[in-house]
Amino acid sequence: MVLDTFIAGLGYGATNVLVGQPLDTIKTRMQALSGNPATKVSSWKVAKEIIAHEGLAGLYKGGTVILLGGSLFRSAQFGVYEFALSKLRGQFGATEPEHRVFFKMLDPQVVVAGFAGGVGRGVVEAPFEFIKTRIQVDHAWQFRELLSGSGATMFRNSFLFSSFVVYVDISKQLVPGGLGPFLTGAICSNLAWFTIWPIDVVKSQIQSGNFENKSFGQLLWGNIRSGALFRGLAPGLARSFMANGCAMVVYNKILEVLAKAKKPSTD
Repeated sequence: MVLDTFIAGLGYGATNVLVGQPLDTIKTRMQALSGNPATKVSSWKVAKEIIAHEGLAGLYKGGTVILLGGSLFRSAQFGVYEFALSKLRGQFGATEPEHRVFFKMLDPQVVVAGFAGGVGRGVVEAPFEFIKTRIQVDHAWQFRELLSGSGATMFRNSFLFSSFVVYVDISKQLVPGGLGPFLTGAICSNLAWFTIWPIDVVKSQIQSGNFENKSFGQLLWGNIRSGALFRGLAPGLARSFMANGCAMVVYNKILEVLAKAKKPSTD
């Protein structure tokens, strides 16, 4: 089962990039704007500027790098999560309803395994995310900078993926039979991204190269003071909804195919 999630995660990642890359480029451009962070800018204006100067291909900037990286790091997040959860279940047994926390909604094992999956994703994603961000914002980079912002990426991912699997787990409790693959991926990923969005804004600023010599804390406080804490949220959530919804459909389909392939033939 763990190996299956690694394989299905590859399909999830590739689908996510193919569907969502244009809106991700717009989101990153908005987050990484230098100058006065309080300056109002719309996603539509950014999209028009990209198309006017670079054509439609400009919306897929960094796509080649992140197609490879996205497949690998999303494979890592699902595979590590499933491995960690299976180890926790094997050691302590499944969490009983009375042992859930926060109004009996949160499974501590899911939270911990989610953090592990997020860290696993961050280890793989950090250099790919740096290159993608620099390409998207048209900023030169050097090989020695490859791990710039890796700490922020891992910090973001640990909370992002843990939030995602927690929301998936809660949705199964609230909706009998679940939401279905598309809505599970779309809604739960959007809730997770909204939960950690300020961290993502700072991560993009660090990796963009437009805010040199500023720490994570300084950038976060600057965004709080300027009101730019949720810059790029609209295109980011639009991307997440469609990309993760479609990706979850592919993910579940691959798991189904792999499960059928393991069943002994009755012929």
